[in-house]
Amino acid sequence: MDVLRRDLSRLAAAATAALAPIGTAVAAEAKRSPAVFTPLGSKGEEPLGGQPKPGARRSVDDFDYMIKHQRAFEAILWNMPAIAIYSFRRAAFETLGLKDNDIIAYSATATPKLEAITANSTTPYIAAYTDLQKGPAVLEVPVAGADGSLYGQVVDAWQFTIADVGPSGIDRGAGAKLLFTPPGYSGDIPPGYLHVASPNYRIALAFRSVPAPGKSTADAYAYAKRLRMYYLADAANPPPQRFVDPINDRYPTLPFYDGRHFEDMHAIMSVEPVREHDKVMMGMLTSLGIEKGKPFSPDATAKRAMDQAAVDAWFFLQDWFNNMPADRFYWPDRHYASLLQADKNGRFTWEYDDRIDLIERAAEYFWCTYMPKELSHTPATQYMMAIADRGGRLLEGGALYKLDVPAKMPVTQFWALTVYDRATNAFIYTDQSRTTLSSYDLPKMKSNTDGGVTLYVGPKAPKGMESNWIPTRGKRPLPAMRLYGPTEAFNNKSFKLPDFERVG
Repeated sequence: MDVLRRDLSRLAAAATAALAPIGTAVAAEAKRSPAVFTPLGSKGEEPLGGQPKPGARRSVDDFDYMIKHQRAFEAILWNMPAIAIYSFRRAAFETLGLKDNDIIAYSATATPKLEAITANSTTPYIAAYTDLQKGPAVLEVPVAGADGSLYGQVVDAWQFTIADVGPSGIDRGAGAKLLFTPPGYSGDIPPGYLHVASPNYRIALAFRSVPAPGKSTADAYAYAKRLRMYYLADAANPPPQRFVDPINDRYPTLPFYDGRHFEDMHAIMSVEPVREHDKVMMGMLTSLGIEKGKPFSPDATAKRAMDQAAVDAWFFLQDWFNNMPADRFYWPDRHYASLLQADKNGRFTWEYDDRIDLIERAAEYFWCTYMPKELSHTPATQYMMAIADRGGRLLEGGALYKLDVPAKMPVTQFWALTVYDRATNAFIYTDQSRTTLSSYDLPKMKSNTDGGVTLYVGPKAPKGMESNWIPTRGKRPLPAMRLYGPTEAFNNKSFKLPDFERVG
Protein backbone atom coordinates (compact mmCIF):
# COMPACT_ATOMS: atom_id res chain seq x y z
CA MET A 1 0.00 0.00 0.00
CA ASP A 2 2.88 2.38 0.88
CA VAL A 3 4.45 1.64 -2.49
CA LEU A 4 1.17 2.47 -4.24
CA ARG A 5 0.89 5.76 -2.34
CA ARG A 6 4.46 6.71 -3.30
CA ASP A 7 3.77 5.91 -6.96
CA LEU A 8 0.58 7.96 -6.97
CA SER A 9 2.44 10.84 -5.29
CA ARG A 10 5.16 10.76 -7.97
CA LEU A 11 2.56 10.78 -10.75
CA ALA A 12 0.77 13.76 -9.21
CA ALA A 13 4.04 15.68 -8.84
CA ALA A 14 5.01 14.95 -12.44
CA ALA A 15 1.63 16.08 -13.72
CA THR A 16 1.88 19.30 -11.72
CA ALA A 17 5.39 19.98 -13.06
CA ALA A 18 4.27 19.34 -16.62
CA LEU A 19 1.30 21.67 -16.32
CA ALA A 20 3.25 24.44 -14.54
CA PRO A 21 4.80 25.98 -17.70
CA ILE A 22 1.37 26.00 -19.32
CA GLY A 23 -0.11 27.75 -16.32
CA THR A 24 2.77 30.24 -16.24
CA ALA A 25 2.41 30.95 -19.97
CA VAL A 26 -1.35 31.43 -19.58
CA ALA A 27 -0.80 33.78 -16.66
CA ALA A 28 1.85 35.75 -18.61
CA GLU A 29 -0.43 35.96 -21.65
CA ALA A 30 -3.26 37.17 -19.44
CA LYS A 31 -1.02 40.00 -18.18
CA ARG A 32 -0.04 41.10 -21.69
CA SER A 33 -2.46 43.24 -23.63
CA PRO A 34 -3.38 41.87 -27.09
CA ALA A 35 -1.28 42.82 -30.07
CA VAL A 36 -4.33 44.18 -31.89
CA PHE A 37 -6.98 46.17 -30.03
CA THR A 38 -10.56 45.03 -30.66
CA PRO A 39 -13.38 46.44 -28.47
CA LEU A 40 -15.55 43.73 -26.89
CA GLY A 41 -18.93 43.84 -28.51
CA SER A 42 -19.57 45.34 -31.88
CA LYS A 43 -22.79 47.25 -31.33
CA GLY A 44 -23.80 50.24 -29.29
CA GLU A 45 -22.19 53.54 -28.38
CA GLU A 46 -18.57 53.83 -27.20
CA PRO A 47 -17.03 56.63 -25.07
CA LEU A 48 -15.19 59.36 -26.94
CA GLY A 49 -11.59 58.54 -26.18
CA GLY A 50 -10.12 56.43 -23.43
CA GLN A 51 -8.98 53.63 -25.76
CA PRO A 52 -7.19 53.21 -29.11
CA LYS A 53 -9.05 53.00 -32.37
CA PRO A 54 -10.17 49.51 -33.41
CA GLY A 55 -7.37 47.68 -35.19
CA ALA A 56 -4.59 49.67 -33.47
CA ARG A 57 -1.46 47.59 -32.92
CA ARG A 58 1.14 47.69 -30.18
CA SER A 59 4.57 48.46 -31.60
CA VAL A 60 6.70 46.45 -29.14
CA ASP A 61 6.38 43.33 -27.06
CA ASP A 62 8.95 44.27 -24.38
CA PHE A 63 7.82 47.54 -22.80
CA ASP A 64 10.40 47.19 -20.03
CA TYR A 65 13.26 47.32 -22.54
CA MET A 66 11.61 50.04 -24.62
CA ILE A 67 11.13 52.48 -21.75
CA LYS A 68 14.64 51.88 -20.40
CA HIS A 69 16.16 52.43 -23.84
CA GLN A 70 14.14 55.61 -24.35
CA ARG A 71 15.12 56.98 -20.96
CA ALA A 72 18.77 56.08 -21.45
CA PHE A 73 18.86 57.74 -24.88
CA GLU A 74 17.28 60.97 -23.61
CA ALA A 75 19.51 60.92 -20.52
CA ILE A 76 22.62 60.99 -22.71
CA LEU A 77 21.37 64.08 -24.56
CA TRP A 78 20.37 65.73 -21.28
CA ASN A 79 23.65 64.93 -19.57
CA MET A 80 26.09 65.66 -22.43
CA PRO A 81 27.63 68.84 -20.93
CA ALA A 82 28.17 67.20 -17.54
CA ILE A 83 29.52 63.88 -18.85
CA ALA A 84 32.04 65.61 -21.11
CA ILE A 85 33.59 67.63 -18.28
CA TYR A 86 33.42 64.76 -15.78
CA SER A 87 35.38 62.59 -18.24
CA PHE A 88 38.28 65.07 -17.99
CA ARG A 89 38.25 64.77 -14.21
CA ARG A 90 37.93 60.98 -14.15
CA ALA A 91 40.85 60.52 -16.54
CA ALA A 92 43.03 63.03 -14.69
CA PHE A 93 42.54 61.23 -11.38
CA GLU A 94 42.58 57.64 -12.65
CA THR A 95 45.20 57.93 -15.41
CA LEU A 96 47.44 60.85 -14.46
CA GLY A 97 47.22 60.44 -10.69
CA LEU A 98 45.97 63.96 -10.00
CA LYS A 99 44.34 65.12 -6.81
CA ASP A 100 42.11 68.14 -6.21
CA ASN A 101 44.01 71.43 -6.66
CA ASP A 102 46.92 69.85 -8.55
CA ILE A 103 47.55 71.72 -11.82
CA ILE A 104 48.16 70.15 -15.22
CA ALA A 105 50.63 72.33 -17.14
CA TYR A 106 51.72 71.12 -20.56
CA SER A 107 55.39 71.88 -21.30
CA ALA A 108 54.68 71.85 -25.03
CA THR A 109 51.73 71.93 -27.37
CA ALA A 110 49.44 68.92 -27.23
CA THR A 111 49.90 65.77 -29.28
CA PRO A 112 47.29 63.09 -30.10
CA LYS A 113 48.01 61.64 -26.64
CA LEU A 114 45.70 64.36 -25.37
CA GLU A 115 42.50 62.56 -26.34
CA ALA A 116 40.13 65.49 -25.99
CA ILE A 117 37.24 67.03 -27.92
CA THR A 118 38.52 69.57 -30.52
CA ALA A 119 41.57 70.56 -28.49
CA ASN A 120 44.14 72.99 -29.88
CA SER A 121 47.80 72.18 -30.48
CA THR A 122 49.31 75.62 -30.98
CA THR A 123 49.45 76.88 -27.38
CA PRO A 124 50.17 74.85 -24.22
CA TYR A 125 47.23 73.78 -22.05
CA ILE A 126 46.59 74.20 -18.34
CA ALA A 127 43.89 72.32 -16.41
CA ALA A 128 42.86 71.69 -12.81
CA TYR A 129 39.99 70.31 -10.76
CA THR A 130 38.68 70.88 -7.26
CA ASP A 131 35.84 69.69 -5.05
CA LEU A 132 34.04 72.38 -3.07
CA GLN A 133 32.51 69.77 -0.76
CA LYS A 134 35.85 70.23 1.05
CA GLY A 135 35.32 73.99 1.30
CA PRO A 136 35.93 77.15 -0.77
CA ALA A 137 38.90 77.06 -3.13
CA VAL A 138 41.33 79.81 -4.17
CA LEU A 139 42.84 80.24 -7.62
CA GLU A 140 45.69 82.74 -7.95
CA VAL A 141 45.94 84.10 -11.51
CA PRO A 142 49.17 85.88 -12.56
CA VAL A 143 49.28 89.30 -14.20
CA ALA A 144 49.15 89.26 -18.00
CA GLY A 145 51.92 91.12 -19.73
CA ALA A 146 55.31 90.78 -21.36
CA ASP A 147 55.81 87.32 -19.90
CA GLY A 148 52.55 85.84 -21.17
CA SER A 149 48.82 85.66 -20.62
CA LEU A 150 46.03 83.17 -20.06
CA TYR A 151 42.82 82.55 -21.93
CA GLY A 152 40.17 80.13 -20.73
CA GLN A 153 37.27 79.26 -18.47
CA VAL A 154 36.36 77.86 -15.08
CA VAL A 155 33.24 75.70 -15.36
CA ASP A 156 30.87 73.99 -12.96
CA ALA A 157 29.88 70.32 -12.97
CA TRP A 158 27.45 70.96 -15.84
CA GLN A 159 30.27 72.62 -17.81
CA PHE A 160 28.57 75.99 -17.69
CA THR A 161 31.14 78.76 -17.38
CA ILE A 162 31.22 80.47 -14.00
CA ALA A 163 34.33 82.58 -14.73
CA ASP A 164 36.16 83.62 -17.88
CA VAL A 165 39.84 84.18 -17.12
CA GLY A 166 42.43 86.34 -18.86
CA PRO A 167 42.63 89.90 -20.20
CA SER A 168 38.98 89.70 -21.34
CA GLY A 169 37.88 87.76 -18.26
CA ILE A 170 36.96 88.42 -14.65
CA ASP A 171 40.55 89.30 -13.72
CA ARG A 172 41.03 91.65 -16.71
CA GLY A 173 44.60 90.43 -16.99
CA ALA A 174 45.52 92.34 -13.84
CA GLY A 175 46.13 89.28 -11.71
CA ALA A 176 43.71 88.19 -9.02
CA LYS A 177 42.78 85.74 -6.32
CA LEU A 178 39.51 84.08 -7.31
CA LEU A 179 37.49 82.52 -4.49
CA PHE A 180 35.09 79.75 -5.50
CA THR A 181 32.41 78.90 -2.96
CA PRO A 182 30.09 75.86 -2.90
CA PRO A 183 26.28 75.82 -3.22
CA GLY A 184 24.54 77.44 -0.27
CA TYR A 185 27.73 78.98 1.12
CA SER A 186 26.94 81.61 3.76
CA GLY A 187 30.41 82.34 5.19
CA ASP A 188 32.21 85.64 4.97
CA ILE A 189 34.20 86.54 1.86
CA PRO A 190 37.63 87.78 2.99
CA PRO A 191 38.86 91.05 1.47
CA GLY A 192 41.12 90.86 -1.55
CA TYR A 193 39.27 88.08 -3.37
CA LEU A 194 37.08 88.03 -6.47
CA HIS A 195 34.13 85.91 -5.35
CA VAL A 196 32.62 83.32 -7.71
CA ALA A 197 29.67 81.33 -6.33
CA SER A 198 29.44 77.89 -7.90
CA PRO A 199 26.04 76.20 -8.29
CA ASN A 200 27.83 72.81 -8.12
CA TYR A 201 30.53 71.20 -5.98
CA ARG A 202 33.02 69.96 -8.55
CA ILE A 203 34.53 72.62 -10.76
CA ALA A 204 37.17 72.46 -13.48
CA LEU A 205 39.34 74.86 -15.43
CA ALA A 206 41.11 74.83 -18.76
CA PHE A 207 43.38 77.67 -19.87
CA ARG A 208 45.71 78.23 -22.76
CA SER A 209 49.06 79.75 -21.88
CA VAL A 210 49.50 82.25 -24.71
CA PRO A 211 53.13 83.23 -25.43
CA ALA A 212 53.75 86.96 -25.44
CA PRO A 213 55.33 88.50 -28.58
CA GLY A 214 58.89 87.26 -28.91
CA LYS A 215 58.37 84.55 -26.32
CA SER A 216 58.54 80.78 -26.79
CA THR A 217 56.49 77.75 -25.76
CA ALA A 218 58.99 77.24 -22.95
CA ASP A 219 58.24 80.77 -21.74
CA ALA A 220 54.51 80.01 -21.85
CA TYR A 221 55.12 76.91 -19.74
CA ALA A 222 57.10 78.89 -17.18
CA TYR A 223 54.33 81.50 -17.06
CA ALA A 224 51.71 78.79 -16.46
CA LYS A 225 53.62 77.65 -13.39
CA ARG A 226 52.85 80.95 -11.69
CA LEU A 227 49.32 79.71 -11.05
CA ARG A 228 48.38 78.56 -7.56
CA MET A 229 45.31 76.62 -6.37
CA TYR A 230 44.43 75.61 -2.78
CA TYR A 231 41.59 75.56 -0.30
CA LEU A 232 40.72 78.76 1.56
CA ALA A 233 41.33 76.93 4.84
CA ASP A 234 45.01 76.74 3.83
CA ALA A 235 45.30 80.36 2.66
CA ALA A 236 47.52 81.42 5.58
CA ASN A 237 50.06 78.76 4.63
CA PRO A 238 49.26 77.25 1.19
CA PRO A 239 50.85 73.85 0.50
CA PRO A 240 53.53 73.63 -2.22
CA GLN A 241 51.84 73.68 -5.60
CA ARG A 242 52.01 70.37 -7.46
CA PHE A 243 52.27 70.60 -11.25
CA VAL A 244 51.85 67.64 -13.58
CA ASP A 245 53.19 67.67 -17.16
CA PRO A 246 51.49 64.92 -19.21
CA ILE A 247 53.15 65.79 -22.51
CA ASN A 248 54.38 62.19 -22.89
CA ASP A 249 51.35 60.56 -21.27
CA ARG A 250 48.05 59.42 -22.68
CA TYR A 251 45.25 61.57 -21.24
CA PRO A 252 41.99 59.87 -22.35
CA THR A 253 39.28 62.46 -21.62
CA LEU A 254 36.63 61.39 -24.16
CA PRO A 255 33.19 60.23 -22.96
CA PHE A 256 32.40 56.54 -23.33
CA TYR A 257 29.60 55.45 -25.67
CA ASP A 258 28.68 52.21 -23.91
CA GLY A 259 27.45 51.23 -20.45
CA ARG A 260 30.34 53.10 -18.79
CA HIS A 261 28.62 56.33 -19.86
CA PHE A 262 26.00 55.65 -17.19
CA GLU A 263 28.51 54.72 -14.51
CA ASP A 264 29.95 58.20 -14.99
CA MET A 265 26.47 59.68 -14.99
CA HIS A 266 25.80 58.05 -11.63
CA ALA A 267 29.09 59.42 -10.28
CA ILE A 268 27.98 62.95 -11.23
CA MET A 269 24.44 62.70 -9.91
CA SER A 270 25.64 61.18 -6.62
CA VAL A 271 27.49 64.38 -5.77
CA GLU A 272 25.82 67.38 -7.38
CA PRO A 273 22.66 69.19 -6.27
CA VAL A 274 19.52 68.38 -8.24
CA ARG A 275 18.13 71.40 -10.05
CA GLU A 276 14.39 71.89 -10.03
CA HIS A 277 14.05 71.54 -13.79
CA ASP A 278 15.96 68.23 -13.76
CA LYS A 279 13.73 66.40 -11.27
CA VAL A 280 11.66 64.70 -13.98
CA MET A 281 14.81 63.28 -15.57
CA MET A 282 16.15 62.21 -12.18
CA GLY A 283 12.91 60.31 -11.66
CA MET A 284 13.37 58.56 -14.99
CA LEU A 285 16.94 57.60 -14.12
CA THR A 286 15.78 55.46 -11.22
CA SER A 287 14.60 52.84 -13.74
CA LEU A 288 18.23 52.65 -14.93
CA GLY A 289 19.62 52.12 -11.44
CA ILE A 290 20.76 55.74 -11.05
CA GLU A 291 19.42 57.24 -7.85
CA LYS A 292 20.97 59.86 -5.60
CA GLY A 293 22.32 58.38 -2.40
CA LYS A 294 22.20 54.79 -3.64
CA PRO A 295 24.73 52.51 -5.40
CA PHE A 296 24.55 52.15 -9.16
CA SER A 297 22.27 49.11 -9.61
CA PRO A 298 20.95 48.58 -13.15
CA ASP A 299 19.14 45.32 -13.83
CA ALA A 300 19.99 43.14 -16.83
CA THR A 301 17.42 44.82 -19.07
CA ALA A 302 18.68 48.28 -18.13
CA LYS A 303 22.28 47.28 -18.90
CA ARG A 304 21.28 46.01 -22.31
CA ALA A 305 19.22 49.13 -23.00
CA MET A 306 21.98 51.50 -21.86
CA ASP A 307 24.65 49.86 -24.01
CA GLN A 308 22.44 50.23 -27.09
CA ALA A 309 21.20 53.72 -26.21
CA ALA A 310 24.79 54.99 -25.95
CA VAL A 311 25.53 53.69 -29.44
CA ASP A 312 22.30 55.13 -30.82
CA ALA A 313 22.98 58.55 -29.26
CA TRP A 314 26.42 58.65 -30.89
CA PHE A 315 24.93 57.85 -34.31
CA PHE A 316 22.13 60.37 -33.77
CA LEU A 317 24.59 63.19 -33.04
CA GLN A 318 26.77 62.23 -35.99
CA ASP A 319 23.68 62.44 -38.19
CA TRP A 320 22.83 65.84 -36.68
CA PHE A 321 26.13 67.24 -37.96
CA ASN A 322 25.85 65.42 -41.29
CA ASN A 323 22.55 67.21 -41.85
CA MET A 324 23.42 70.58 -40.35
CA PRO A 325 20.96 73.24 -41.58
CA ALA A 326 22.41 75.54 -44.22
CA ASP A 327 21.66 78.61 -42.08
CA ARG A 328 24.32 77.41 -39.61
CA PHE A 329 27.10 78.03 -42.13
CA TYR A 330 29.14 81.13 -41.37
CA TRP A 331 29.06 82.30 -44.99
CA PRO A 332 25.98 81.38 -47.09
CA ASP A 333 28.13 80.31 -50.05
CA ARG A 334 30.72 78.37 -48.03
CA HIS A 335 30.57 75.18 -45.97
CA TYR A 336 32.04 76.24 -42.64
CA ALA A 337 30.19 76.29 -39.33
CA SER A 338 31.41 77.99 -36.20
CA LEU A 339 32.51 75.60 -33.47
CA LEU A 340 30.77 77.93 -31.02
CA GLN A 341 27.06 77.49 -31.78
CA ALA A 342 25.50 79.59 -29.02
CA ASP A 343 21.83 79.59 -28.03
CA LYS A 344 19.43 82.41 -28.94
CA ASN A 345 20.66 84.43 -25.95
CA GLY A 346 24.28 84.20 -27.03
CA ARG A 347 25.03 81.79 -24.18
CA PHE A 348 25.68 78.06 -23.93
CA THR A 349 22.95 76.82 -21.59
CA TRP A 350 19.97 76.58 -23.99
CA GLU A 351 17.70 77.50 -21.09
CA TYR A 352 14.78 79.67 -22.07
CA ASP A 353 11.72 80.90 -20.17
CA ASP A 354 9.59 78.07 -21.50
CA ARG A 355 12.00 75.20 -22.23
CA ILE A 356 15.50 73.73 -22.35
CA ASP A 357 16.62 72.68 -25.82
CA LEU A 358 18.33 69.36 -25.10
CA ILE A 359 19.19 68.45 -28.69
CA GLU A 360 20.90 71.73 -29.55
CA ARG A 361 22.73 71.67 -26.22
CA ALA A 362 23.87 68.08 -26.67
CA ALA A 363 25.10 68.75 -30.20
CA GLU A 364 27.26 71.67 -29.06
CA TYR A 365 28.83 69.80 -26.15
CA PHE A 366 29.35 66.74 -28.37
CA TRP A 367 31.98 68.59 -30.41
CA CYS A 368 33.14 71.40 -28.12
CA THR A 369 34.20 71.88 -24.49
CA TYR A 370 34.92 74.92 -22.34
CA MET A 371 32.79 77.56 -23.99
CA PRO A 372 32.80 81.19 -22.79
CA LYS A 373 29.92 82.42 -20.67
CA GLU A 374 28.65 84.57 -23.54
CA LEU A 375 29.54 84.71 -27.22
CA SER A 376 30.66 88.19 -28.18
CA HIS A 377 30.01 89.69 -31.62
CA THR A 378 33.78 90.26 -31.74
CA PRO A 379 35.24 87.18 -30.02
CA ALA A 380 38.93 86.88 -29.26
CA THR A 381 39.07 83.65 -31.26
CA GLN A 382 37.03 82.15 -34.08
CA TYR A 383 36.85 78.49 -35.05
CA MET A 384 35.62 77.54 -38.51
CA MET A 385 34.78 73.85 -38.88
CA ALA A 386 34.78 72.50 -42.45
CA ILE A 387 31.63 70.39 -42.79
CA ALA A 388 31.72 69.80 -46.57
CA ASP A 389 33.82 70.53 -49.65
CA ARG A 390 33.28 73.23 -52.28
CA GLY A 391 30.58 71.15 -53.97
CA GLY A 392 28.67 70.64 -50.72
CA ARG A 393 29.74 67.00 -50.35
CA LEU A 394 30.54 65.80 -46.84
CA LEU A 395 34.26 65.26 -46.31
CA GLU A 396 35.22 61.59 -46.64
CA GLY A 397 37.83 59.35 -45.07
CA GLY A 398 40.57 58.22 -47.44
CA ALA A 399 40.20 61.25 -49.72
CA LEU A 400 42.80 64.00 -50.25
CA TYR A 401 41.69 67.63 -49.93
CA LYS A 402 43.41 70.96 -50.38
CA LEU A 403 42.77 74.39 -48.87
CA ASP A 404 44.18 77.58 -50.37
CA VAL A 405 45.05 79.89 -47.47
CA PRO A 406 45.38 83.53 -48.56
CA ALA A 407 48.57 85.45 -47.87
CA LYS A 408 46.67 88.03 -45.84
CA MET A 409 44.54 86.25 -43.28
CA PRO A 410 42.26 88.45 -41.13
CA VAL A 411 44.08 87.92 -37.83
CA THR A 412 46.11 90.07 -35.47
CA GLN A 413 47.84 87.09 -33.79
CA PHE A 414 47.94 83.85 -35.80
CA TRP A 415 45.88 81.28 -37.67
CA ALA A 416 46.01 77.49 -37.32
CA LEU A 417 44.45 74.62 -39.24
CA THR A 418 43.85 71.55 -37.05
CA VAL A 419 42.34 68.29 -38.28
CA TYR A 420 40.27 65.95 -36.09
CA ASP A 421 38.66 62.57 -36.58
CA ARG A 422 34.92 63.03 -37.18
CA ALA A 423 34.25 59.84 -35.20
CA THR A 424 35.79 61.14 -31.97
CA ASN A 425 36.20 64.90 -32.53
CA ALA A 426 39.75 64.34 -31.22
CA PHE A 427 43.22 64.36 -32.74
CA ILE A 428 44.21 61.55 -35.11
CA TYR A 429 47.09 59.28 -34.16
CA THR A 430 49.58 59.14 -37.04
CA ASP A 431 53.26 58.26 -37.49
CA GLN A 432 54.01 61.97 -37.93
CA SER A 433 51.95 63.07 -34.86
CA ARG A 434 51.17 66.22 -36.82
CA THR A 435 47.71 67.61 -36.06
CA THR A 436 48.13 71.25 -37.02
CA LEU A 437 49.76 73.67 -39.45
CA SER A 438 49.72 77.33 -38.55
CA SER A 439 51.11 80.70 -39.54
CA TYR A 440 54.00 79.91 -37.18
CA ASP A 441 54.96 77.14 -39.63
CA LEU A 442 55.03 79.36 -42.73
CA PRO A 443 58.85 79.48 -42.92
CA LYS A 444 58.89 75.66 -43.21
CA MET A 445 56.12 75.42 -45.83
CA LYS A 446 56.12 75.88 -49.58
CA SER A 447 54.43 79.14 -50.54
CA ASN A 448 52.42 80.02 -53.62
CA THR A 449 53.45 82.83 -55.97
CA ASP A 450 50.90 85.17 -54.35
CA GLY A 451 52.38 84.59 -50.89
CA GLY A 452 49.63 82.28 -49.71
CA VAL A 453 49.98 78.56 -49.00
CA THR A 454 48.07 75.47 -50.09
CA LEU A 455 47.49 72.98 -47.29
CA TYR A 456 46.67 69.31 -47.87
CA VAL A 457 44.56 67.04 -45.67
CA GLY A 458 44.45 63.31 -46.35
CA PRO A 459 46.11 59.92 -45.88
CA LYS A 460 49.07 60.70 -48.14
CA ALA A 461 50.83 63.93 -49.10
CA PRO A 462 51.22 64.99 -52.73
CA LYS A 463 54.80 64.48 -53.84
CA GLY A 464 57.02 67.27 -52.59
CA MET A 465 54.29 68.82 -50.38
CA GLU A 466 54.94 66.94 -47.16
CA SER A 467 55.63 70.20 -45.30
CA ASN A 468 52.15 71.46 -46.25
CA TRP A 469 50.31 68.27 -45.27
CA ILE A 470 48.25 67.15 -42.26
CA PRO A 471 47.88 63.33 -42.23
CA THR A 472 44.54 61.63 -41.54
CA ARG A 473 45.44 57.90 -41.71
CA GLY A 474 42.26 57.44 -43.73
CA LYS A 475 40.00 58.78 -40.98
CA ARG A 476 37.07 60.98 -41.92
CA PRO A 477 38.45 64.47 -41.31
CA LEU A 478 36.97 67.36 -39.36
CA PRO A 479 39.24 70.34 -40.23
CA ALA A 480 39.11 73.43 -38.03
CA MET A 481 40.55 76.79 -39.04
CA ARG A 482 41.30 78.73 -35.87
CA LEU A 483 41.77 82.49 -36.01
CA TYR A 484 43.36 84.15 -32.99
CA GLY A 485 42.58 87.83 -32.88
CA PRO A 486 40.18 87.93 -35.86
CA THR A 487 39.89 91.34 -37.45
CA GLU A 488 36.81 93.31 -38.43
CA ALA A 489 37.04 91.92 -41.98
CA PHE A 490 36.38 88.47 -40.57
CA ASN A 491 33.74 89.49 -38.05
CA ASN A 492 31.71 91.47 -40.64
CA LYS A 493 32.16 88.58 -43.11
CA SER A 494 33.67 90.69 -45.86
CA PHE A 495 36.53 88.18 -45.82
CA LYS A 496 35.63 84.65 -46.95
CA LEU A 497 37.79 81.60 -46.49
CA PRO A 498 37.88 79.33 -49.57
CA ASP A 499 36.25 75.92 -49.24
CA PHE A 500 38.19 72.67 -49.22
CA GLU A 501 38.55 71.00 -52.62
CA ARG A 502 38.89 67.28 -53.21
CA VAL A 503 41.99 66.51 -55.25
CA GLY A 504 42.36 62.76 -54.79
